[in-house]
Amino acid sequence: MSAQGSPMARPLRFRPGRLAGLAGLVLLGALVGCAGALVQSLWFPGGLLLALAGCAGLFYGGLRAAGGQLGVAAPGVGWLVAVILLAFGRSEGDQVFWGGLPETVYLLGGMAVAVICATVPRTRP
Repeated sequence: MSAQGSPMARPLRFRPGRLAGLAGLVLLGALVGCAGALVQSLWFPGGLLLALAGCAGLFYGGLRAAGGQLGVAAPGVGWLVAVILLAFGRSEGDQVFWGGLPETVYLLGGMAVAVICATVPRTRP
């Protein structure tokens, strides 16, 4: 196989439509992160499973929609930024994550789901 035909030799081409799609996935990741943060401790353990299932659906859907790992990374970044910002809290004492078991499982589980979706083997149609 020649060097030009390998995937590493091809430059990434970012078209405006692709950039808009990835930006939309980042925003969708932030929304899923905020929604999951609110649901995961509300109906324990069902809310936690629902929040993780939402993350899995978003990450796998991004993988299939974008056709590669960039489709998992974009919503993963949005999800992680939203969850970290919610974990900081405010000076008045308001915060979403209090450091209990459901919050820890949601944080670690969401990251694990993103890694699993990013390493799913791709099959050619």
